[in-house]
Amino acid sequence: MDSTPAPLLPRAADLVRRVLDQNPMHRGFMERALAHLQVDERDRLETYLEFTATRGVTPDYLAECYLIVVGDTLREQIFFNRNDRYRHSRYAEVAADVYHDADYMHQYMYGLAITAFLWPNHLEMARFFRRVLPRDRGGAYLEIGPGHGYYLMNAVVSGGYDSALAIDISAASIAQTRAVLEHFCPDHAGRYRLEQKDFFDATDLVPASMDAIVMGEVLEHVERPDVFLRRIAELAKPDAFIFVTTCVNAPAIDHIFLWRAPEEVEALIGECGLDVVDALRMPYEGKTLAECRTERLAVNVAYVLRKRAA
Repeated sequence: MDSTPAPLLPRAADLVRRVLDQNPMHRGFMERALAHLQVDERDRLETYLEFTATRGVTPDYLAECYLIVVGDTLREQIFFNRNDRYRHSRYAEVAADVYHDADYMHQYMYGLAITAFLWPNHLEMARFFRRVLPRDRGGAYLEIGPGHGYYLMNAVVSGGYDSALAIDISAASIAQTRAVLEHFCPDHAGRYRLEQKDFFDATDLVPASMDAIVMGEVLEHVERPDVFLRRIAELAKPDAFIFVTTCVNAPAIDHIFLWRAPEEVEALIGECGLDVVDALRMPYEGKTLAECRTERLAVNVAYVLRKRAA
């Protein structure tokens, strides 16, 4: 991969200009973030923005979506700093205002998609996924909570799986994921299926039937992450590729489960019958993991897991 910092292409440059027009205080962060973009990632961002244009999404609306995520995150960070806890701890407290509010979820998903390019930790997790995703496997792929569809799109195009199923509780997430797949994967229409439902309502899933299971940024949104991890272990074949991400000390409008350190996440993974094969632990930009622990700063974590032998 070319590591040379790359200038932005026209649509991306226009988006950045509109973001800074709406929020000039974001300039310093934006300039540091853009310095992380490599040539291929610049191209991917431009291609994604071309896709949003085909959906009738205006640049001003997209800038607004991104800044909604920024603003919500900042407000929750202030609350966390003052109270040493997330604002909410139960799913019911956020479901109506977030997951079942179609207008907000559309904005939220577009905004999060942009953070996958502009927030250094999100960008690094996307790089990690592309790096570890097996290219030489077939079989069945399951994704829990595809969100804006980024991981699923990569798996459908590059993973070589015979079939892919994605489950999400949000109608807006399913709609955006479907639009992404239809746009970027037109030749793979018969290989994937999207279902709007709770993961635990998917009673047709057979134990030890999945060759790959991916769950990005879900565990911090649920009250019992152990139940999700145990269900993943149950569904995975012995040699399945399992990829899970979450975050530590990372307040957001819909984060309800708080981990204080990556070790807490990894201990729970082990308790649920899974082993860590590879890990990415991304501290807050400019900080070490030790400093993040002391200062209660966000850490993003991503894991390649395997099912523990019986």
